[in-house]
Amino acid sequence: MMASIKGVPICKACCATNNNHRHCYYYSKQVGLSESGSRNLLNLRVQNKWECRLGGVLTKTQTATTPVEENDKPSVDGNGETQITETRRFHRDLQSLPSEDFTLVVVFPLWPTFHLVGPLSAIDLSSSLSDGSKVRVAYQGLPGAYSEAAALRAYPECETVPCDEFEAVFKAVELWLVDKAVLPIENSVGGSIHRNYDLLLFHRLHIVGEVQVVVNHCLLGLPGVRKEELKRVLSHPQALDQCEMTLNKLGVTKVSTNDSAGAAQITAAERVRDTGAIASVRAAEIYGLDVLAERIQDDTDNITRFLILAREPIIPGSDRPHKTSIVFSLEEGPGVLFKALAVFALRNINLSKIESRPQRYRPLRIVDDSNKGSAKYFDYLFYVDFEASMAEPRAQYALAHLQEIAKFLRVLGCYPIDTTL
Repeated sequence: MMASIKGVPICKACCATNNNHRHCYYYSKQVGLSESGSRNLLNLRVQNKWECRLGGVLTKTQTATTPVEENDKPSVDGNGETQITETRRFHRDLQSLPSEDFTLVVVFPLWPTFHLVGPLSAIDLSSSLSDGSKVRVAYQGLPGAYSEAAALRAYPECETVPCDEFEAVFKAVELWLVDKAVLPIENSVGGSIHRNYDLLLFHRLHIVGEVQVVVNHCLLGLPGVRKEELKRVLSHPQALDQCEMTLNKLGVTKVSTNDSAGAAQITAAERVRDTGAIASVRAAEIYGLDVLAERIQDDTDNITRFLILAREPIIPGSDRPHKTSIVFSLEEGPGVLFKALAVFALRNINLSKIESRPQRYRPLRIVDDSNKGSAKYFDYLFYVDFEASMAEPRAQYALAHLQEIAKFLRVLGCYPIDTTL
């Protein structure tokens, strides 16, 4: 089944087997609607487990298709736009897609002759409850963790749901057990959380926001204990590293735990006077511990950035600063990464983050080298955050240009920038 968005009524691409337009709806009364009926759809959803998504994956193709055969050929429509159906290689890149889903991928005519119907709608559909009430938010760790503080900062009246592992947080959202997820992605001292970058690609959730939290590492102990009495201190390995100078002065033994709130819980449960923990003030309140010292981290400017994830993307606006997160891969060759990043510089778009991660399913490429055997090159995925909204034409043009260079490109989310710090 193949259908280009351009010139096709909204229900034709998705309701061919339904014949009932009541089963089809979209999240804006008008989303870049042209006279010919074409739309820049950010999200089009159909019942009976069929779902079309635009804004999640960009390739050099424009089709709505079930898995196709290798012998599919490029075709040219009446408007001179090249259409290439996805091959099995494309589906291997997206192994996490459920079999009952198909993806509606963006059509762009060949660069530089492409045009855009119009900017996306600026309607924000992230939540109808601005105070976050009745929203269930999953996070990794125990009550009192910094991730829980990030969830409460984003949704002050939400119900927080603790999870043991990062993977469980993603699954909680996918299984509709919670509405949102909050996950740390980078720390100003410790750097990126690589595990969560990998999970962003493996799972089909969308980034709908970000939260920045100032980390206040506190030394906690049992009531009545002085910090000079401590002989060992428990906490997450990163927290221990970030408080190394203070701990060395105390001459204590450092013990690693899964998370800082868990360290506070263990300290309270064991009731050993010479054992302390590094955690938040909230953790001390929850587990009945005393705060022996605050802000004991070596670097006082310690900030963690968290991402807010949801099952559905929000429709980006242009009324406030936005950030767009993408991931892409490139063919091997000189200057390829320079060309990929230049598409943003040419349009005066600032890049706030670049992260590279090896591809999990194809980590090595073998290249023949005459008379010297074979050489091995790592294949990398590049995660980029750029400061522009998908509602802005310059961002749309930049991604259209990038898709001419990249062999794989996916938009992870477009969301407002947290400027509260």
